[in-house]
Amino acid sequence: RQPWHEYATLAEEPGGPAELLSREHGLLAAESLEGAGAALAAWRQEGIEPITILDSHYPANLRAVHDRPPLLFVAGRLRSEDTRSVAVVGTRQPTPAGIRTAQQIAAELRRARYVVVSGLAAGIDTAAHTAALQANGRTLAVIGTGLHHAYPPQNKDLQAVIAQKGAVLSQFWPHAPPTRRGFPMRNAVMSGLTLATVVVEASMTSGTRIQARRALAQGRPVLLHAALMRQDWARELAGRPGTHVFQSPAQVTETVARLTGTGALVP
Repeated sequence: RQPWHEYATLAEEPGGPAELLSREHGLLAAESLEGAGAALAAWRQEGIEPITILDSHYPANLRAVHDRPPLLFVAGRLRSEDTRSVAVVGTRQPTPAGIRTAQQIAAELRRARYVVVSGLAAGIDTAAHTAALQANGRTLAVIGTGLHHAYPPQNKDLQAVIAQKGAVLSQFWPHAPPTRRGFPMRNAVMSGLTLATVVVEASMTSGTRIQARRALAQGRPVLLHAALMRQDWARELAGRPGTHVFQSPAQVTETVARLTGTGALVP
């Protein structure tokens, strides 16, 4: 009935979830609670761990932003080191040069002991995840569907590997299918989860631009590859506070380290 981030705020207020449940469901609150308990048990049996905004292991970076979701569903395991994470994102239809750049950035982030985060989409996302795994690094995937689905379908095996070696996160009920609305919401979670967002390659119509805008709104830096400066939207974004242009993978880690120090975000 309300935007998800408002439920996160309401859950943290005095009275918390119990009062919220009563307000939303009235006399059916007890029945709803019983059904929720059964669902939780079933998800955990499948290896899906629901995490709420009230849990101590809710991701610290994400907790700090306004548009945080009240619930996350996790396949795999989150770790304290995930606070040192950087999103590497881009188009689903990359050039060979874009693929190489994404791979090099993921490898450099691994060398600097950052966790590589991406959205498990075709193209740049897949290249970043795969390169992190090949470098024996940790990678997290934030997906725009429920965890019962793989989108695109050809990344089903990659999703399973990331769940085994890192974690796959979704803010949607496990059965939720892909929707047009879901992927922009996913981008806001990914930018909030990470210290910075690195855009490798993207067109004027790419959904990656949504993540870049959300990151800046959340106070998180955005790093744009220099090749993007051929496009009007990228030049406009580069002029905003919090946006940085890089030419090499080493500049990515240097910039993130300078802006975030040991993990504490700075203006």
